[in-house]
Amino acid sequence: MRTTPLRAGLAAAAATVVSIASATPVTAAPSQDALIAEVYGGGGNSGAVLTQDFVELANRASAPVAVDGWSVQYLPASASAASQWQVTPLTGSIAPNARYLVAQAKGAGGTTALPTPDATGATAMAAGAGTVALVSGTQPLTCKTAADCAAAPGVKDLVGYGTTAVVREGGPTATLTSTTSAARPQLVDSDDNAADFTAGAPTPVNSKGEGVGQNPDPDPDPDPDPQPGDKRIRDIQGATRISPLLGQKVTGVPGLVTATRATGDRGYWIQDAQPDGDPRTSEGVFVYTGDAAPTVQPGDSVLVGGTIAEYRPGGVEAGNSNQTLTEITAPTTSVLSSGNPLPAPERLAPPAGYLPTASGGSIEQLPLEPDKYALDYFESREGMLVEVVDARVTGPTNNFGETWITTRPQDNPTARGGTVYLGYDQPNPGRLKAKAGSATPPVSDVGDVWSGSTVGNLEYTNFGGYTLATKSVGAHAPGGTKPEVSDATGRHELSVATYNVENLAATNDQAKFDRLAAAVVANLRSPDVVVLEEIQDDNGTANDGTVTASATYQRFTDAIVAKGGPRYQWRQIDPVNNADGGAPGGNIRVGFLFNPGRVSFVDRAGGDATTPVSVVKSRGRAALSVSPGRIEPANEAWDASRKPLVGEFSFLGRTVFVLANHFNSKGGDQAMHGRYQEPVRSSEEQRLKQATLLKGFVDEVKSVDRGANVVLAGDLNDYQFSPVVAKLTEGGQVVDLMSTLPANERYSYVYEGNSQTLDHILLSSNVKRYRYDVVRINAEFADQASDHDPQVVKIRPSTGNQLLDHLVFGLEDLADLFHRP
Repeated sequence: MRTTPLRAGLAAAAATVVSIASATPVTAAPSQDALIAEVYGGGGNSGAVLTQDFVELANRASAPVAVDGWSVQYLPASASAASQWQVTPLTGSIAPNARYLVAQAKGAGGTTALPTPDATGATAMAAGAGTVALVSGTQPLTCKTAADCAAAPGVKDLVGYGTTAVVREGGPTATLTSTTSAARPQLVDSDDNAADFTAGAPTPVNSKGEGVGQNPDPDPDPDPDPQPGDKRIRDIQGATRISPLLGQKVTGVPGLVTATRATGDRGYWIQDAQPDGDPRTSEGVFVYTGDAAPTVQPGDSVLVGGTIAEYRPGGVEAGNSNQTLTEITAPTTSVLSSGNPLPAPERLAPPAGYLPTASGGSIEQLPLEPDKYALDYFESREGMLVEVVDARVTGPTNNFGETWITTRPQDNPTARGGTVYLGYDQPNPGRLKAKAGSATPPVSDVGDVWSGSTVGNLEYTNFGGYTLATKSVGAHAPGGTKPEVSDATGRHELSVATYNVENLAATNDQAKFDRLAAAVVANLRSPDVVVLEEIQDDNGTANDGTVTASATYQRFTDAIVAKGGPRYQWRQIDPVNNADGGAPGGNIRVGFLFNPGRVSFVDRAGGDATTPVSVVKSRGRAALSVSPGRIEPANEAWDASRKPLVGEFSFLGRTVFVLANHFNSKGGDQAMHGRYQEPVRSSEEQRLKQATLLKGFVDEVKSVDRGANVVLAGDLNDYQFSPVVAKLTEGGQVVDLMSTLPANERYSYVYEGNSQTLDHILLSSNVKRYRYDVVRINAEFADQASDHDPQVVKIRPSTGNQLLDHLVFGLEDLADLFHRP
């Protein structure tokens, strides 16, 4: 069965499972005509004889039963909150005392095909347990309990097979296997599945009375001439995102093979050589061959038959907001001729708009408007051969060989060749993911150009949406983007940096420590204080209760010394085991490195994983009750998330409070390119709570000492234009330094071709003399030590008195004049 590969480094949102202790017996009236005769979910499994799952219907009445507009629907046995009923539409009718065969998903095992089915779906039924419903409609059921399904309109018959099936009539059938089905031998409907069905060898029969191995034509034409059918690719694609022929069988669809794929999701693309001129209907479609490598070649003229499906990358669970890819599945292919010239690729030129709105609902049934919206434009060319000329790289090649390019280079360009993300209303619609088709794109950095023509087939994939599967790639022209180096810290400046070191653990290779250390020394110029995010415990992701991280810090600080940097000390607090999110067992946390030759850390005992820090008054100035200390660690805002750490530093006799942060991740948010528009940013709710608490702490410091020096630094997992950053800066106590940069420089991270920011340094507004720099060494490059760029601010801490500041700063400036080399 088809799967989507898991990808390391991307957080997956956990589904909340609703536990149902018992099922109430169904009380719906038994069916007097059409009902479910047999269910089998082991098709294609190891040890199976049959290659496909199936549901067999029967009509025990004396009159035919029309099933046009009906469906067979399937629900997993657990019936969790995230489960959805999967629908297979039916057509035609069931004759009196006859059968009707519905074929479902095909697996890699088995040796024997089903008899010719009367309807075909793509549902992968579980072999052992599940629920099948016969419904007089095609809208997916929403019920998740036996009682609710009994009362659901349109439910004609219901079978819960396997002892773990929650939704069933009465008791469930026996648990099935790859070699057994549940059959209703007497066609009795007593509203008790356990009594009506027996387990045995599967015996599928279609409406013609054919069983396994039977041929309806005793003397078939051994080589009939293939004939075009009445459907073309434009009819399959339609003018919306969902095919109007979904679930239907087609025959003889004409097309030219433009490309093939023999690994992963195997299949080939075909394109109509005689387009209709309607800009809404694509002339290309993907033909999915499952486990079999395609036997056709580009240039073949073919007629294709099969069943129309919509494949949703990432799975069909309710939390997946991806759109779908229209496909022809279970294909039969006739090659009419070979060596034909391919259609000329269409040069991509999407409009400035991005996607229509559906007030948070699905856009899948909305008519496409390719002249208004870029993703409608891409959808209307799904499967077609397309071209990008002089493609500029806006997202570096990742570990999966995927690179982001832009088809609209005029949109919000950065000075280094990227495309900057400046607002939810500015998603940069020209972005397009490119991955290897028959040609492999070169490993590229942001700002590189693929000079000339890049050609491929357009599809929709997981993690990024619309994707160009390349057939040919333009010449690689490096853009000359180089890692940056910050300038040196002045004698009277305190430099504070933030760096997400991406799950650094003592178990990592020395090469990772060396690269990160070299960046601290050579690129950041050895800041006085370094706020670190994603430091893991001493044994990394070994989930054995270890929470200490001294070995990780020791290896890092040793590596910094080896690269010519200072002997940093560190301060941090070990978290409660597995309470702070991140990889299970990793126990990531925030912490401080500091150079004791330049700055002092004010240690106050008592800080631990659960003790909250408070602000106290000492000699008329603000101080911390514990240092380092955690800010409200028991508050629900920090559930399964890193707790912020605050430390008190002393520099040239002035106190500086540094707050280290790593807010809740964006995992679980709906995709920007997904079916729900506008997308829901569900993770933002927790970050807003976190920002509120952090702002409250800063306000508390300022209420004691309005001249206090405060630096908030870290990975806030949100943009400079977000409500989260707006909450932090509300009231003007702190300034987000990212927002002070020119618009085309406001980024520290690159995601899906957008240069954007997740990392921030915020500075108390009373600190007037500072120099701020995002040091670009990672995010724009394929070869990364981390996926984040570090930042550094050099400040002249305030004395707390504006007039005194002028005097002190003047004397310091004068002293600097006499100490210049």
